[in-house]
Amino acid sequence: MSSERPLPHVALSDHAHNRMGLRRTDEAWLRERMADPATRVLVVAGNRLRPVDGAIRWVSPDDAPDGTLVLLGDHEEVVHLAVIVPPDAAPGDPQEWVPLRDVLPLLAEQAPGQAPLLMHAVGLAEWHHATRFCPRCGGSLRSRSAGHELRCTQCDRAQFPRTDPAVIMAITHGDGDDEALLLGRNRAWPVGRWSTLAGFCEPGETLEDAVRREVDEEVGVRVGEVSYFGSQPWPLPASLMLGFTGRALSTDIDVDGAEIEEARWWTRADFEAAVRSGEIAVPRGISISSSLIEAWFGRPLEGPGWD
Repeated sequence: MSSERPLPHVALSDHAHNRMGLRRTDEAWLRERMADPATRVLVVAGNRLRPVDGAIRWVSPDDAPDGTLVLLGDHEEVVHLAVIVPPDAAPGDPQEWVPLRDVLPLLAEQAPGQAPLLMHAVGLAEWHHATRFCPRCGGSLRSRSAGHELRCTQCDRAQFPRTDPAVIMAITHGDGDDEALLLGRNRAWPVGRWSTLAGFCEPGETLEDAVRREVDEEVGVRVGEVSYFGSQPWPLPASLMLGFTGRALSTDIDVDGAEIEEARWWTRADFEAAVRSGEIAVPRGISISSSLIEAWFGRPLEGPGWD
């Protein structure tokens, strides 16, 4: 693959913003930023975003609705904030608000530098949405530290965002033109959508063993060598996707039928033909699954199925 074009998920680390953690408790400084028209604010409804004319819209503080304030940080010498509002209080038509997954292709094409900011904002919005009561006493929670802490109003226990490790893997067998990649279809996906396998790491388990276990459980393929590839935050609900490549020790497929509906091996020739014809759709955008597939394929792939 040409070194001139980075893999899709690399944009998340290439454009990381300064999170300005020491400013999260500086209430006077935050008030100044909310009074500064140069500050950019992202409105998040629940955990959804609202593209306008095919672009993510950042507004001035004066144009932002009231809601839970989140400090994202400094990007290109501009302070970026988010305001989380309940879905029923969001401006515009509810159908205009879409999940993060729908926005990733847009970011890849037009604004990859915004991706870390959006991942940060949506991740905290999802956490606020899911964390409603204190797990110790059941009391109500109050947002603090510019959205990065929730504190119980009764027992004063602090809650912080959590991140769950998940593995995502490109498993191959064979060599040269005969090398094949293992892809699966989740039973909940639209017809024709395929992707790399993935799953959560369990307590007391190494990431490499999680790769082997998940592939064995989901499709009945045994995996030997496992190598680290890269990582990507996925804030729905609260995951860090840890990418791996692996070599199969067996090739017979026996899908679990619960999560994975179908799986198969694809040579590069078969894969390219299926994508170009639109027979299958695979991930596109700022996605580590896209990066895993593209790294195996050897070059960017264009066609109706590269969605």
